[in-house]
Amino acid sequence: MSFGNPYLDDDFLTGGVMFRRCVAWVFDAFLIVVLVWVLWWILVMFGLLTLGLGFGAMSILPFVPFAYHFLSLLGASSATPGQQMTGLTVRRHLDLGPPTGLQALASVLIFYLTLATSGLLLVVALFTRQHRTLHDLVSGLVVVRVRAMRTLTETGPGWNMPGGASAP
Repeated sequence: MSFGNPYLDDDFLTGGVMFRRCVAWVFDAFLIVVLVWVLWWILVMFGLLTLGLGFGAMSILPFVPFAYHFLSLLGASSATPGQQMTGLTVRRHLDLGPPTGLQALASVLIFYLTLATSGLLLVVALFTRQHRTLHDLVSGLVVVRVRAMRTLTETGPGWNMPGGASAP
């Protein structure tokens, strides 16, 4: 697939993505652990200050990783901090636009479902042409290199619009 430009192949956008995704995942996991740890201490202090009434707020801790990934995909860079650090971004497969809210939700839900079932389904990325994981395939997303995206956008207006028309 050439993503709207006949001179660009899959390797241009997705070359080296597998290793970068693994490094990004380790970095993101570390950040999530730090976030949960800091939030846990804040909630413990809140619980002590409210004489135990605030300990119920601890129930938000399991949702921190989900919120981290979901909000990162909906952010301006469409990438988690780990993906940003490794030069990756998440895009819609059809037109390389930023993910929609529904796509981000589906991607994150299926990612965590995959992790909950041992994570073995992540090996799907080894067998797909663009190194897309199961959650990428189902949600219609693809992880590409930011540098390649910049090259595409510098080729002129309307690179991803049908017939070469640019958006108003």
